[in-house]
Parts: sequence; C-alpha cells; structure tokens
Amino acid sequence: MAGSEAENASARIDTSRPHPARVYDWWLGGKDNYPVDEELARRILAVDDTVLRGARANRRFMQRAVRVAAEAGTRQFLDIGTGIPTEPNLHQVAQGVAAEAKVVYADNDPIVLRHAQALLHSTPEGSTQYVHADVRDVDALLHRAAESLDFGRPIALSLVALTHYLGEDPAGDDVYGLLRRYLAALAPGSWLILSQVTPDLNPAAIEKAAENFRRSGTPFHPRSLPEFSRFFEGLELLGPGVIPVSGWRPDPEDVALQAEGIVPLYAGVARKT
Repeated sequence: MAGSEAENASARIDTSRPHPARVYDWWLGGKDNYPVDEELARRILAVDDTVLRGARANRRFMQRAVRVAAEAGTRQFLDIGTGIPTEPNLHQVAQGVAAEAKVVYADNDPIVLRHAQALLHSTPEGSTQYVHADVRDVDALLHRAAESLDFGRPIALSLVALTHYLGEDPAGDDVYGLLRRYLAALAPGSWLILSQVTPDLNPAAIEKAAENFRRSGTPFHPRSLPEFSRFFEGLELLGPGVIPVSGWRPDPEDVALQAEGIVPLYAGVARKT
C-alpha cells in the first residue's frame, strides 16, 4: 500500500466523533483509539458490563469459524468490517490451516487503512490484501475484492459484529438487501460467517447501550433471534445453528470465557448451496 495513500487517509481521520472500530479496539485493550472513542466505550461499559468479554468472545468466534471453513477446504476469505488489527487476525487463522489461503479485508475507517500494513503479512504461498471501502458500496467493494479473489470459486464472507450498525430501511442501509447482494455474488459452496448484538439476552442493558451509540451519531440496531436468523434464509446452517456467540463450537480454551456468563451476541455460520 502506498505511503501517500495511508498518509492521506490518516489526515482524514475524524477524531470529533467516535467510530465503532475504535470503540471496539478500546474494549479489546488496544491503543488505536481517541478520547472520544474511549468516552463512548466507557459509557457503554457502565450500562452493559458484558461488553469486554463480549468483544473477546466475538473475536474467538471469528477464529473458530474461519478455522472450520479453512479445514473444510475453503481457500478464499472476504472479511468486511475488519476493524483495527488484533492478533491473531483472520488471515493468520486461515493461513495457519492452509498457507495458500487468500484473504481480503475491507473497512471504511481511515485508521484501519493506516494500520493496513499490519494486515498484509501473508504467507509466501497465499495473499493478504486490504480494500478501503464501505459495506454499503457493494459494487465497488466487490470489484476491488475481485482483484485478489476468484468469485467463481467458494469464498467465506465474514461480517462479524457489523450488521448491528446497519438499518433495514430500503431507502437507506437495508441490511438484508445488502447481504442478499453479497451472497448473490458468491459461488455455491461459499460461507457466511455472522455475529450480531441482540436484545434477547439482556434487554435493559442493550437498550441503554444502543441509546449511547445513537446519541453519539452511530446507528445501532440490536436484533432478536428471528431477525438475526433471517440473514441465513436460503442457506444451509451449520450446527449448532444460531446460538449465543460463546457457545458456537467452543474450544477447550473457551470454557473459562463461557463461565464468565452469556454475552448478548448471536452467531451463526452457513453455506450457500
């Protein structure tokens, strides 16, 4: 990635309002956030004490789901809403299973672009690329991803903890319509990896957290089990189906995290047949 591109992006970073990627970075203990992000992160933590372990549980789910897809033979991955690098990153998991795996990351926060070099340490056999694009601009994002990925072959599409920032207004975000467009571009045998905040498991705390996000200018749309399950219509859900994120095929090292309590996130993985 050209240095001038990263420098220009850094100059466009808006530190006057919080960004979800940077708030999430603070919850994970990262340093790539600003006072405005920390302020919102702390306000949400004050009303929902599950967010720190939720962020960790969400990362662990991503790692497990990617490993499952890679072990099943998937060699291409498109991760939208990448966020700020936190090891192990998706490409490290995928290429740890198959060194030849190809990964494209996409995000719209300039600070992620600034740190993109941290994402680009691929194995010699595979490739890791970064696309600076917004999930809402489906055509542009897919066009740039196609420079690295073969859309005639299966791809694992990952949108982890992203859909709750997108609404359902056909004149606006229309998150279900966006997902259908991405899925339509994928070959049979492709995967969908999703997680999403839900009000079902801690309604009062999630409503307060959502109010804090919205007051900061960030749309926030927690979804119920039926609403989240709708993302997988027409796909083949993998067992155990749609489930709280910590319970999706946990590894032995996830037991301690599960013991801390359920976090209000649903997760699911499905294949396009």
